[in-house]
Amino acid sequence: MGDKSAYAQKLEARLDQWRAEIDSLQAKAKEAGADAELKYHDQLAELRAKQKKARESLDDLNKAQGEAWKDLKSGMEAAWDDLGKAVRKAADRFR
Repeated sequence: MGDKSAYAQKLEARLDQWRAEIDSLQAKAKEAGADAELKYHDQLAELRAKQKKARESLDDLNKAQGEAWKDLKSGMEAAWDDLGKAVRKAADRFR
């Protein structure tokens, strides 16, 4: 159980970091004005959807019994990598 708990804590911390980055990007878009906010609206919506999916994956992991969580691990890694790449790509566009 310790491995699962440590893994979940690592993912939770990463999710918190991405949430803060997405919030920051959204604030930058608002500060830049209505045009910028409209321009980045779809991209921010996509990031929020990926964030929600990652949260759901983490919830599934936390609910997994016994060693079943290890079966979820590879799928989760792909979802988390996808979210991380999307956040980095968005941050580059917002600069």
